[in-house]
Amino acid sequence: MFIQTEETPNPVTLKFLPGVTVLETGTADFPTEDSARGRSPLAEALFTVDGVAGVFFGSDFITVTKSGDTDWALLKPPVLGVIMEHFTANRPVLAERPETKPMDETADGEDSEIVSQIKELLDTRVRPAVAMDGGDIQFHGFERGVVYLTMQGACSGCPSSTMTLKSGIENMLRHYIPEVTEVRAVA
Repeated sequence: MFIQTEETPNPVTLKFLPGVTVLETGTADFPTEDSARGRSPLAEALFTVDGVAGVFFGSDFITVTKSGDTDWALLKPPVLGVIMEHFTANRPVLAERPETKPMDETADGEDSEIVSQIKELLDTRVRPAVAMDGGDIQFHGFERGVVYLTMQGACSGCPSSTMTLKSGIENMLRHYIPEVTEVRAVA
């Protein structure tokens, strides 16, 4: 098994491409060791590597976030070893189907149509771009012109994520959907 790595715009996060399907559908975010416990054997194993601070799974990639001053030159080999051993042993990535957070929507028909348009743009234009950088974006709601989103994986905590939200995503949504006035990050 040959696992490729790619740098991400976030210097504390590295993208690992194992060459196999990681998740059939959706994404899974484990920002802490506790969040992985009992939910993902692979994330749990990765958290045993000293210096791993976060794990994120996409369809064909794994992003690992390092803690503090840990050097990637020292951290990358044991992370590669855990990923390789996990997939060669044919273990499941997730212990059970991950819980999906409900997407808040407003009640009236007009807002529901706007929410559908927002989700469509996020799915077709934004999600593929952030996945290339080792992350994902989660929609939380739309209220009074404001779209609430969370950046995940490599995009979470990335120095350029605020600019991505404001300059990229906000401008695009405002261009296509005049009812959108602002995009805000949800912690």
